[in-house]
Amino acid sequence: MAISSSPVQLVRPKRFGDARGWFTEVYSVPAFDALGITPSFVQDNHSLSVPAFTLRGLHFQAPPRGQDKLVRCIRGRIFDVAVDVRRDSPTYGQWVGAELSAENGHQLFIPIGFAHGFVTLEPDCEVTYKCSDTYAPDHDGGIRWDDPAIGIEWPIPAGISPELSAKDRVQPLLADFDSPFTYDGRPLTPLA
Repeated sequence: MAISSSPVQLVRPKRFGDARGWFTEVYSVPAFDALGITPSFVQDNHSLSVPAFTLRGLHFQAPPRGQDKLVRCIRGRIFDVAVDVRRDSPTYGQWVGAELSAENGHQLFIPIGFAHGFVTLEPDCEVTYKCSDTYAPDHDGGIRWDDPAIGIEWPIPAGISPELSAKDRVQPLLADFDSPFTYDGRPLTPLA
């Protein structure tokens, strides 16, 4: 495995299967170090979204309580998104996304400085993610999921409105957001 130059990374753990099923390592410090993913994770979160097209996001935790996240879908399928919200980044406001599913086993690493969100693509989806800091409600923040300046291409069928929390209905637009995140010299690039 080689270190990626992109701050957001799609991780594809290898599965070893036989007639009984399969086995995979979803997290290993040496394997992730080789990818350049080096945060210490201190909290694991697990969510269940019952209706299809439940949308959670776009969320982040501001400094000094920023959170790196390692996200995976353990039941169902989701479309997972990261948006660059680092001040002075040449890719500020740009996004990348990938389908994560129980079937493909892929994970998305989202570092501090990126807003994160996902939409479920079928009913009864379960998502787990590791965080590099614990939840700090005073540092909780977000951006509108449907901000036209970002233009995320959510795979939601025409005529369907996503299920949203009250908080996600009123998040600010990117234009009204004063980013507390600084650019680290690594622009967002397409997922490899």
